[in-house]
Amino acid sequence: MLSGMARIAIIGGGSIGEALLSGLLRAGRQAKDLVVAERVPERAKYLADTYSVRVTSLADAVENATFVVVAVKPGDVESLIAELARAAAAETDSAGQVFVTVAAGVTIAYFESKLPAGAPVIRAMPNAAALVGAGVTALATGRFVSPQHLEEVSALFDSVGGVVTVPEPQLDAVTALSGSGPAYFFLMVEALVDAGVAAGLSRPVATDLTAQTMAGAAAMLLERMDQHRRRGEGDGLGAGADDMAAQLRATITSPGGTTAAALRELEREGFRVAVDAAVQAAKTRSEQLRITSE
Repeated sequence: MLSGMARIAIIGGGSIGEALLSGLLRAGRQAKDLVVAERVPERAKYLADTYSVRVTSLADAVENATFVVVAVKPGDVESLIAELARAAAAETDSAGQVFVTVAAGVTIAYFESKLPAGAPVIRAMPNAAALVGAGVTALATGRFVSPQHLEEVSALFDSVGGVVTVPEPQLDAVTALSGSGPAYFFLMVEALVDAGVAAGLSRPVATDLTAQTMAGAAAMLLERMDQHRRRGEGDGLGAGADDMAAQLRATITSPGGTTAAALRELEREGFRVAVDAAVQAAKTRSEQLRITSE
C-alpha cells in the first residue's frame, strides 16, 4: 500500500489526471499529499477549487514528490520531457522518485533515456471508466522498478478501478482492448437501442433497458470471476477463468429459444470476425503511434 507520507505529483490536469486525483481523494488520500501541475490557467483554477489541492508549476510539483504521474497527451510528452528531467535531476532525493506515465504509445525506454540514470519508470494504460472509479489499468515496469514500487503504484491505480500487470510489448493490445473498449461498448449500446426502437419500444425505454442489461451482465461476469478466484486460492481451480462468459451465455440460452435465434444471427453476420478486426486495427494504430528512444 502507499505510504501515508508519500507525496504524489500529477503532471497534467486533463481527464485521466483528474480521474486519478478524484479517485485518490475518494480512497482516503489527503489533499495535502497531492499536487497537480497544470499550465492552462482556467483548468488550474477549476482543479484547485473543485478538489482543494495545490496546483502549481511542473518543477514545484516534482520537488519532494515520491510518485510523479505524467498524465498528458502523447503529443505533449516531447515538449515537457526536458523540463521534467531537469526538475527530477534537481530533486535532492531523486533516487527515491518513481515515474508513472499514462501517455499512450510512449515507451518506457524513451522516459529512461531522458530522465536521470536509474529512474524507475512504470507505464500505465487506464481506460475512460477511471472517470467514475470503475476503470481497469494495465501496468508495465521498467528496468529499475522494484517489487515494492510496483505494489505501491498498483495501490495508486486501485483507487480508480482494477489493476493488471503485463509485459510492455502487450500494451498495444491492452490499448486496443480496454483502452478503446468503452467506445466499442457505447457503439453496441447505440445499436441495441436502435434495434429496440425498431422493434416498437420508445427510445427512453430502449435506452434504460439496454444500459441496465449491460450493467447487470457485467456484474454477473465479475461476480462469477471473483467466486472462481476465491475458490482457486484453496483448491487449485485456477484454469478455465477465460470460459466464464461462455458459461454464462450458455445458462441463458435455451435450445431453440429466442436467445439462440438472436445469437445465430450475430454469428451468421460475422460478429466475432468484426470484433477481432476492430481490435487488430486499434492495435496496429497504437503500434504506429509509438514513441521510442530511438
